Amino acid sequence: METETFIRPNNKSKKKQRSPLLTFLFLFTLILLFFYFKNFISPSLLPLSKKSIPIIPRPQQCNPENRLQEKFMWYAPHSGFSNQLAEFKNAILMAKILNRTLIVPPVLDHHAVALGSCPKFRVLEPNELRYLVWNHSIQLLRDCRYVSMADIVDLSPLASYSTVRFIDFRAFVSSWCGVNLDVICSKNQNIPSSLFESLRQCGSLLSGYYGSFSGCLSALKEDCRTTVWTYKKDDEDGALDSFQPDDQLRKKKKISFIRRRKDVYKALGPGSAAESATVLAFGSLFTAPYKGSESHIDIHEAPNNPIVQTLIKKIEFLPFVPEIINAGKKFALQTIKGPFLCAQLRLLDGQFKNHHKATFLGLKQKLESLRQTGQKQIHVFVMTDLPMANWTGSYLGNLAKDSDAFKLFVIREEDDLVQETAREVMASGHGLKLGSVSQNTVGISEHHHPQSLTDVLLYIEEVVCSCASLGFVGTSGSTIAESIELMRKHDICSG
Repeated sequence: METETFIRPNNKSKKKQRSPLLTFLFLFTLILLFFYFKNFISPSLLPLSKKSIPIIPRPQQCNPENRLQEKFMWYAPHSGFSNQLAEFKNAILMAKILNRTLIVPPVLDHHAVALGSCPKFRVLEPNELRYLVWNHSIQLLRDCRYVSMADIVDLSPLASYSTVRFIDFRAFVSSWCGVNLDVICSKNQNIPSSLFESLRQCGSLLSGYYGSFSGCLSALKEDCRTTVWTYKKDDEDGALDSFQPDDQLRKKKKISFIRRRKDVYKALGPGSAAESATVLAFGSLFTAPYKGSESHIDIHEAPNNPIVQTLIKKIEFLPFVPEIINAGKKFALQTIKGPFLCAQLRLLDGQFKNHHKATFLGLKQKLESLRQTGQKQIHVFVMTDLPMANWTGSYLGNLAKDSDAFKLFVIREEDDLVQETAREVMASGHGLKLGSVSQNTVGISEHHHPQSLTDVLLYIEEVVCSCASLGFVGTSGSTIAESIELMRKHDICSG
């Protein structure tokens, strides 16, 4: 540890006096911070320090008389919606392979939880990631903004597929933690502190801060720095993965990780230490191709297991719920009224904000190609994160001015279509209809804040783009563009 050397001033030098004003400002700031934390930060949302958490006796959830009958699987989604959906598909596959009931998470706010970088071997520890997801999920409940992934993605084809089992996160928490979540959705600050304390303890337990408990909880430590999950590839189990940190990265970041390929069924299935646990908790389940390998999960086929192979094909594309698909179709048919081009332009977020010219180039080339076919006015649906007020001076601003050649269409959050769809999705409550545990048996009722489904706009826009008969121009590298291409491939606008 580095130390600092302080030079003692000369005894003859005058001692500096601290300004009374600075002292007052310092004390005033401390009082403001104390007031803020006391009144606005929920006890359940305060981060846990590893040093502050004692070793505890066996939790009550792990006692035989309190143990749930089913075996569950939980994981920690993160990043934007498209990444969360990709993880959800992987979670469905893992739960099926391990014969566990999947705990369906909420849709997290965009980048409310970030993993880090797998290629750079710089990611959060699994228990830290799980606790961040737990905290954010509880905050969504408290703010009355909770939306289940099953409220957005249609799981009815899989739910009827007898080998896949689901339970809503809220129903699981109510049973596992023994709490009534019906009172948590409230603007009233006088929510019982005992409820928050129960949720804090339950969240830290489930996240793995207390470690694993035999026959009760298996909180996995594996992540993309150490493990690439495989299935039924006996010759690869335990072998080194082809992607490892290079010498420069090892020296610069002092990395000692070694990535191995590991069969998920052998490691966590029948006969393993984890198999007997009531809850199996993964960290991130996000994966992506990288340098000839996969960052974390390499399961693309299961030729020796027809059921798993069928499931792999089924989860390739999970459509939105009917309320969202119908809204997108309605806009395309009743507002645009005719053939149109969709332009998905991601301009402000992350790596895309410095590549405006390259993003606009593909759209410009596509429009010029359509102009050559003799069309007088081309209808263009624009899906972008750039506010219309900032279009001036950009290629979009130029298109908007040329109304003789182009007619642009956009959807806004405040549009009646968006608000009506949000209300329909809320009323349907698909999430709490999952599994055998009903909302009444666990003390949950549907509470929603008027802004509960702000992001429903994104889903409607994706459906509209999938209906664009003149083609689609997406932003290179955007997972939203990849999602739209998949929807277009499955032709959801037909019928």
